[in-house]
Amino acid sequence: MNASVLYLHFIFVPSMRYIHSHITHIIGTYKGEMPLANFLKFYFKKNPILGSRDRKIISEMAYCYYRCAKGLEPKSLSLSEQIDASLLLAESNLNNIVRVLPENLQSQYGQSFEENLSFLQQLGIDFIKEHLIYHKIDFSAGIQKAEWLNSMLQRPRLFIRLVPKYKKDVLNLLMEAEVDFKHINDVCLSLANRTAIEKIIPEEMYRIQDASSQKTAGYFGIKANETCWDCCSGAGGKSLLVKDTAPKCKLSVSDVRASILDNLAERFHLYGYAIPERIQLSVANIEESRLILADRKFDHIIADVPCSGSGTWARTPEQLYFFNPETLNDFSNRQRAIADNALNYLKPGGSFIYITCSVFAAENEEIVTDLLFLHPEIRLEHQQIINGLEIGADSMFVAVLKYGN
Repeated sequence: MNASVLYLHFIFVPSMRYIHSHITHIIGTYKGEMPLANFLKFYFKKNPILGSRDRKIISEMAYCYYRCAKGLEPKSLSLSEQIDASLLLAESNLNNIVRVLPENLQSQYGQSFEENLSFLQQLGIDFIKEHLIYHKIDFSAGIQKAEWLNSMLQRPRLFIRLVPKYKKDVLNLLMEAEVDFKHINDVCLSLANRTAIEKIIPEEMYRIQDASSQKTAGYFGIKANETCWDCCSGAGGKSLLVKDTAPKCKLSVSDVRASILDNLAERFHLYGYAIPERIQLSVANIEESRLILADRKFDHIIADVPCSGSGTWARTPEQLYFFNPETLNDFSNRQRAIADNALNYLKPGGSFIYITCSVFAAENEEIVTDLLFLHPEIRLEHQQIINGLEIGADSMFVAVLKYGN
């Protein structure tokens, strides 16, 4: 059956034609050169006539499309058909979005994936999850490709880390606002993805941070007065975890971007922490590192290295859609260079915490194997995937390397 025939009976009302015109333009012009969220932000800024409800609908249509489009069959489906099928198959449940669907699909919106797939198959449309990523790539131990593919169709949860002294205040504010939440542990809460948390809780009382990212703190093992270098600090997510768990340690942070280090300082100030030593540095650059760090050594080094981000693609499905497997080699080379060089600044007896938000072995276990070969003085204490799929969280990899016995 030719699936496109099924849509001939449906004529868009003006408002729906208007919405489809925008989403068609967005998909036609977006090439993955920046995060989809940023692209949409710029697009909506250029089109201020779009109201809040329309922006939410268009955003949802875009995200659902990038979650599902590569798995849809036949490939001859029109863009409108791909968008409509994606809205049925990807987890959505956004109010009012049902009005953008053809009449013969509207009654299916909000049903289970299995029910909607069966319905679409009767219309000549199929969905093959394995086609979302054609490439043969080894996954890290502890996560299965099939379960990871299933997670790509679901919107992850929103996780916050509570500032302990404000814990009771946060819980009271959430209950007063009738927000549904779950306790992951004593300081981590799980909320629905679209929760407008910034309108409910003052920003100094919490941090938005994925549950798996928060869990990496359990591998730090930093004691008071010990030195710690967060060598790829970014805006300071792991650095703040360090200060939360070891407030009296001597923390240094580095990043190649001065603006990011400024953002880190602002976050530390917001949460009442003294701003750590900031070092603008490309850790992969051996000569630059020697010039700036000289003969310094640290008790602990945290290397949350740049990676493919495949453990977070359920939040950013456009990255899966535009994924080029050739970039894996680029990432692994950079990761190896950063970690190899950073290990030169670890004290005997110290610990090196290697972290990625990837599920690919090439960025995880294979890098650890290389580091153990390059640094025979280092031993592997522990490595694992932090699999967050069951709770709607990201997945991360962490390895703890020790200098000496």
